[in-house]
Amino acid sequence: MAVSRESCSHEGETVYLKRKITLVRAISLTIGTIIGSGIFISPKGVLKNSGNIGLSLVIWLACGVLSMFGALSYADLGTSIKKSGGHYIYLLETLGPLPAFLRLWAEFVMIRPANIDVVSLAFGRYVIEPLFTPCHAPGLAVKLITAMGVSLIIALNCCSVRWAANMQTALAALKLVTITLIIVPGMVTLFSGHTENFQNPFDSSSLALDKLPLAFYSGMFAYGGWFYVNFVTEEIINPERNIPITVIVSLITVTIAYILTNVSYYTILTAEEVLESEAVAMSFADRALQGFSSAIPILVALSCFGALNGGIFASARMLFAASREGQWPQLFSMIHIRRHTPLPALILMMPLIFLMISIGDLYGLLNFYSFSRWLFMGLATLGLVIHRFRHPELPRPFKVPMIIPLVFTVMCLFIVGMSLYADPVNTGIGCAITLSGLPVYYLTIYKPCVPGRCTALFNFLTAKLQVLMEVIPQEIKTY
Repeated sequence: MAVSRESCSHEGETVYLKRKITLVRAISLTIGTIIGSGIFISPKGVLKNSGNIGLSLVIWLACGVLSMFGALSYADLGTSIKKSGGHYIYLLETLGPLPAFLRLWAEFVMIRPANIDVVSLAFGRYVIEPLFTPCHAPGLAVKLITAMGVSLIIALNCCSVRWAANMQTALAALKLVTITLIIVPGMVTLFSGHTENFQNPFDSSSLALDKLPLAFYSGMFAYGGWFYVNFVTEEIINPERNIPITVIVSLITVTIAYILTNVSYYTILTAEEVLESEAVAMSFADRALQGFSSAIPILVALSCFGALNGGIFASARMLFAASREGQWPQLFSMIHIRRHTPLPALILMMPLIFLMISIGDLYGLLNFYSFSRWLFMGLATLGLVIHRFRHPELPRPFKVPMIIPLVFTVMCLFIVGMSLYADPVNTGIGCAITLSGLPVYYLTIYKPCVPGRCTALFNFLTAKLQVLMEVIPQEIKTY
């Protein structure tokens, strides 16, 4: 049982997550989370698994279009289902509690820790790599810097929603500056006649059709983040208007920026140099920006830092929403009585994040969690189609043509299915971990059979942690 407000001996304003996210902050959250480490590390993965420069650029464009389809579908869901929580809430409302719980289980034990660690490991590498040039930085040093960065972001998000949102806005602007610093010299070099790296761009001798799903994973990872605005629906001012505007502006901006950035990479670096590089943006800067190259790693690290901030800010809301729906421990749905932040949901993500950091294989982690991530996004948009037929009477302030969620669903399920063939080990592990949530669901939610002593102990620990963290359930309904 939760401790009452009076037990926390705090008097003041009503405790709930307030609407503090304006349109500018929503766009900053989306762009700032999409542009993270992906565009600085994924070009290698896309090129490696596509086989040539031409096809890799096509995949970058296709990933942008596919992400736009997904974002528009989620905007439809977010303006008709007005709860925070993103994927989890949409699956719960459209397909039922079991798919929603499996998505939540995969999110907590695999997707979120692995996703944060992919970005944070890139952050750690870009921070410390310049100190060891021309050698590679020691793995342990990268992991220590990574852990420090994650801890700092979680502490900031625990302290203030406004501070986290304002930092996200500033870092989003800085990301666009960083991208511009890469695009401009590349375009200048290209238009001055240096097109030798684009000769025979669709070289069939290096084509790797069986690896295309993994190329899409790398590309879609770089676009990942377009859905985070749906995680914080209850905190967005005028979500019916601002969510659709946010996703359209953000995805158009990012798609154009990504394609131009990749063209710049390939103008300066050969395909072999991209594949050999541990940090593509750093290799580009060493070649194209000799006098300014030392600043690029710092800017890229700050870009990764912003993506981490946005991802942690949003994902805590999924755990918060699931707890409020009764599918996750009650402590996760509590809010700090003075700072009005979901402090328990933020802090309790840390152990698994640090475990993933200790694993540290960047590309292995990417394939490891992508299976479940894209499977459930495809199911969420399938849920939109089903929800439309079941509830035609519901008001939909933003309604997309049915073909858009259908195409996104088919593509997600196709990529997921093909990935089991292309990388059966990592994707198989991801599938197994997702399915491990089945017995947990049936034993704790569907037909609870937890011994009374365990329940009493759990309630006792919850009450003690609640007092220690100074948190209580939200006091008013926000949807």
